[in-house]
Amino acid sequence: MTEKALNVLFLCTHNSVRSILAEAILNHIGRGRFKAFSAGSSPRANQQPNPLGLQVLQNAGISVEGLHSKSWEEFGTIDAPKMDLVITVCDNAAGEVCPYWPGQPATAHWGYADPSAGDADDAHKLDTFRQTLLALKRRLELLVSLPSAKLEKSMLQSTAREMARGQ
Repeated sequence: MTEKALNVLFLCTHNSVRSILAEAILNHIGRGRFKAFSAGSSPRANQQPNPLGLQVLQNAGISVEGLHSKSWEEFGTIDAPKMDLVITVCDNAAGEVCPYWPGQPATAHWGYADPSAGDADDAHKLDTFRQTLLALKRRLELLVSLPSAKLEKSMLQSTAREMARGQ
């Protein structure tokens, strides 16, 4: 008997860095137990994933195929994939009123600083992006390694929120 993969949606404001990184990492390490998605509360017109984010993913051997910025509204529709867990990865998105998520998924906030913020040169920013990728990867590896009982609907919200305290 095979377990159904847990659908996880990562949210950020623009869906250009942190949520994109989290989506790619979890799909890479999820071992078929997870299917990750990402979206933004207010992506800019023609928003694209940050090129430095895509570069650190590729440097880490993680596929960037299919990654694109999108609005969280497409995951609130009746025909959207049903989410089991919705995680905000930036403080702005965490403070916003989210749309209705079909199925009432578990929610958690894992805050990370925006690696694209500031006026550093590309070499320093690239290192900041790499540090963000590594921090996300450490937490997502913990999620992937959890026993099935911790990932059941009744336990998922408290488990995900407990993981936020381990920053």
